[in-house]
Amino acid sequence: MSSTLNRVDFRTDPGQYRHWRLSFDGPVATLAMDVAEDGGLRPGYKLKLNSYDLGVDIELHDALQRIRFEHPEVRTVVVTSMKERIFCSGANIFMLGLSSHAWKVNFCKFTNETRNGIEDSSRHGGLKFIAALNGACAGGGYELALACDEILLIDDRSSSVALPEVPLLGVLPGTGGLTRVTDKRHVRHDHADIFCTLVEGVRGQRAKDWRLVDDVVKPARFEETVRERALALAQGSNRPAGEPGVALTPLQRTEGADSLSYRYVDIRIDREKRLATWTLRAPEGDVQTELADILAAGAAWWPLQMARELDDAILSMRTNELDIGTWVLKTAGDAGRVLAADAALERHADHWFVRETAGMLRRTLARLDVTSRSLFALIEPGSCFVGTLLELALAADRSYMLDNEDESAPAQVVVGSRNFGAYPMVNGLSRLQRRFHEEAGPLEALRAHADQPLSAADALDLGLVTFAPDSIDWDDEVRMMLEERRALSPDALTGLEANLRFGGRETMETRIFGRLTAWQNWIFNRPNAAGDKGALKLYGKGEQAAFDWNRV
Repeated sequence: MSSTLNRVDFRTDPGQYRHWRLSFDGPVATLAMDVAEDGGLRPGYKLKLNSYDLGVDIELHDALQRIRFEHPEVRTVVVTSMKERIFCSGANIFMLGLSSHAWKVNFCKFTNETRNGIEDSSRHGGLKFIAALNGACAGGGYELALACDEILLIDDRSSSVALPEVPLLGVLPGTGGLTRVTDKRHVRHDHADIFCTLVEGVRGQRAKDWRLVDDVVKPARFEETVRERALALAQGSNRPAGEPGVALTPLQRTEGADSLSYRYVDIRIDREKRLATWTLRAPEGDVQTELADILAAGAAWWPLQMARELDDAILSMRTNELDIGTWVLKTAGDAGRVLAADAALERHADHWFVRETAGMLRRTLARLDVTSRSLFALIEPGSCFVGTLLELALAADRSYMLDNEDESAPAQVVVGSRNFGAYPMVNGLSRLQRRFHEEAGPLEALRAHADQPLSAADALDLGLVTFAPDSIDWDDEVRMMLEERRALSPDALTGLEANLRFGGRETMETRIFGRLTAWQNWIFNRPNAAGDKGALKLYGKGEQAAFDWNRV
């Protein structure tokens, strides 16, 4: 395990925030950025001009969770700034210049997942977002605005929006800026070309004409207009006005030198083999299925608690254990209890809390999909790869199921109704649709076997698993598979897995993650950006970057 001093903890709460102010007024929440200059996650840089680092985004991620679960009355979130004449200057450049390549890439990935979460809540959860740009907005600050449903810019003759990464730093907007400008804002490509090469950005009426913002508003009417738009957006939401929220109690986690344990998630690390074995457990007792009992359980309701633990574990392992390249996924417990929880998720799908729990599961599984690790599922006797937990095996690069039908308790899997679209990937497809390239025949065959326990032979025949070795071959097959993976280039595997996991249909999100994996990974490593005379390294030092002018 890496040094405790260097480990990042993604758990926080509003009482610990240093960079955001969260307030509530009926159906409108205001999330105001007020970054503490001396509040960097690591020493060596100042967070000036509302620039941010990973610590700022960890708080933003938590604040969004608080709004989703603890304040169901909120229908619109206004994202703004408490600083004079500055909304957000984006990711802190000095932090990026001091950071390792892996840190930069993981930072960009988490930041973009948080942006995706904003859009996910707008699409599925009844939450709408307004970016109230009450000052200059650049880089990652504008990328945060792009994730919102509407962008309002103060028309004070100086405030502008900008994506200055190319001219200033020799890199690209790392959290989806280019793609959201074209795919979401529908900015013309020639206008986008000008915009993304202007250090000073675009302000006023031109910003509106080019679709970079939805409206520009004079200072005297800015707050009033923001309020009017927030209330108008709230009218279309189905979030309840009078129900109490559900408190997100602190996650309990136990860390060992080579382990990470929660109530329902357990991780054991083998450093020599560079692999981690994950075990997700079913509910320990009868799961709550009646709505009153579900609400009484609150954050302890198994689908939510398990999702929160899994999400935290993914983030912790992805950030703090860089050389653990293979994750082996297992499950354990009573499959019937998992299916009972799934039935409750289906039965009460229209209730706001159940809907938000499903959203948490959807976003967490999507985070697993885009994690740069080799994923292998092992399905054995005592496993409960059923329904929601079957999604883990469907997310894996390969799945191995023990064929031990001669035993008294053979391994089994169950395809449930939630496997057919409740947890779409970032390309909009269910993992079953992705698996079978949306072909009707295999999907209909699975529907015909839905809710039935399937043996290893059945699962293999239906295409649900990769291999089904018998008891004699099981240990050798698994060992050889893991040894083979361990011998391959991690860089090549990252590219391989990202391409294969998101084949077929493209969406804005897959285009963003594809570019983050390939282009930004490459550009961040090039001397023109990251070399001793690169733009990223020389930023703020008064020295001009020395570029290698060869196009490669």
